Amino acid sequence: MVSGIGVDLCSVKRMKSALKSQHFRDRIFSQEEISYCEGKGERRYESYAAGFAAREAFCKASGKTLSDVMFGGNFALIRNDSIPSIRVTGSLIIPSAKIFVSITHEKDYAIAMVVIEILKGE
Repeated sequence: MVSGIGVDLCSVKRMKSALKSQHFRDRIFSQEEISYCEGKGERRYESYAAGFAAREAFCKASGKTLSDVMFGGNFALIRNDSIPSIRVTGSLIIPSAKIFVSITHEKDYAIAMVVIEILKGE
């Protein structure tokens, strides 16, 4: 059963400006995300924006607070074999839930959609 859906749009230009602060980058993104994004060269800002949008979309889908998702260190957007997934730990864990995420970015904007499914019988 679907328990939540969230979507968010993030400006790549706004993210590029925010990332002038290394403190912002290190506080919001996991080391794994930073390594992935930095490996994208000039397109890294699109990847960071997608990660930020995924956080906001997860908040909307889960009902978790923005501060818990952004600053708790318990959220990461993982890209394995180009298939994104969300890893949550600690207070962000939703028992018996499967989290789906879809992201895309093109020049000026990145978008993420998150769907949370509660598994039957769990």
